[in-house]
Amino acid sequence: MDKTTALATQILAGIGGEENILRLENCMTRVRVEVRDELRLDLPALKQLPGVKGYIKQGDQHQFIVGPGAAAKVVDAMRSLFNGAAPTVLAGGDDIARTKAQAKQKYAAPMSGALKKLADVFIPLIPAFIASGLITGIINLLKRPDIAGELAVNYPNVLGLLAIFGSAVFAIMNILVGVNAARVFGGSQAMGGVMAGILSSPALAQITLFGEALQPGRGGVIAVLLVVALMCWVEKRLRNLLPESIELILNPLLTTLVTASLAIMILQPLGGYISDAIAHGANLAIDKGGLLVGAVLSGLFLPLVLSGLHQGLVPIHVELVQAHGSNPLLPILAMAGVGQVGAALAVLMKTRNARLKKVIKGALPVGILGIGEPLIFGVTLPLGKPFIAACLGGAVGGALISYWKVATVITFGISGLPLALTIVSGKVMLYLAGMVITIVAGFIFTWIMGFNDPEE
Repeated sequence: MDKTTALATQILAGIGGEENILRLENCMTRVRVEVRDELRLDLPALKQLPGVKGYIKQGDQHQFIVGPGAAAKVVDAMRSLFNGAAPTVLAGGDDIARTKAQAKQKYAAPMSGALKKLADVFIPLIPAFIASGLITGIINLLKRPDIAGELAVNYPNVLGLLAIFGSAVFAIMNILVGVNAARVFGGSQAMGGVMAGILSSPALAQITLFGEALQPGRGGVIAVLLVVALMCWVEKRLRNLLPESIELILNPLLTTLVTASLAIMILQPLGGYISDAIAHGANLAIDKGGLLVGAVLSGLFLPLVLSGLHQGLVPIHVELVQAHGSNPLLPILAMAGVGQVGAALAVLMKTRNARLKKVIKGALPVGILGIGEPLIFGVTLPLGKPFIAACLGGAVGGALISYWKVATVITFGISGLPLALTIVSGKVMLYLAGMVITIVAGFIFTWIMGFNDPEE
């Protein structure tokens, strides 16, 4: 039996077997499970499993951190062990569980639900953002004579093609957001793409309305989100009002005419004002706030992650890149995860717990690469003080990154050492210096504050 199957078998036994699973899914690093009977859950045993690097509970969901790449494999292995159908969604026969889940969804906090929708719109785009940012970073390196010699001069077509590869996601950004937003808001995905296409059409520049020429793409993703939300609302209302015999024909026609008209006259200008305010406000805060703003942003970022409020920052990342071509916010926030590396190193040197040492050694490499969940939920957060010390270390690094005005060409999706490839020209060494200082700061704060070393 391979390690993945063995771990899947052990987790399945620890959560009370297949019949106790109400919902099973995974994200990048976690196996997420909702169970019918909490009493059948053996959490002490599950936390001690060799492949489980950490545990956290959010609402009714138990989340076991097994690491990047491993989470999907473990969930697939668990499903292969089921005798019946895999419970990827709520079980249809359990009316009590279904009612409970629906009630929870209905009465959830409005802010939490809105932020979850934002995340659902942008998270599927992360692979495209990562590819785009890394390709752009490679282009910046190849343009430097001290690194690539005369490559840029001798092979301009190569760089030209790479530039197309790296910029493609931004060329269709609004369309992608429109399609995803329509899916999240419960409308037609094709119509969502059409709405975004109307807002981005170059032909808008040839039209004058109320004495002013229209601006293609004004408002960026903010305008797209507003317009697609309205489109979904109109589409649903017309679906209920129109006779079935003509609904298929008239609904898309009327939805397009009504929504697009309101979009051009009201929502796109409104989105433009909001977008400008976000971009200028974020840049102004970083420029004028300097050390203090950087420290606050980075120091408080991980507590925001724990609460889920960090999802509200995603449109801000996108707007900064769309408006200015670079994002000064992401490198600041990246220092929050780097601080966890320094804190974990201090714990590694101080602890006598063999299992904790093993978890840290397994989580440190991916932590340096920007995937901090195994360190956060498996090491620093359970110990308490090291998590606070790591946040303080991140605040030190965030302050310096803000002061040095380090920016990246990527919106979001990567962090840690790989982010260095996407940093704007002339600031790469400052970003790397910020990482080193943050690791040292996190280490020192943790060493001074100490922690209660867990027994085996």
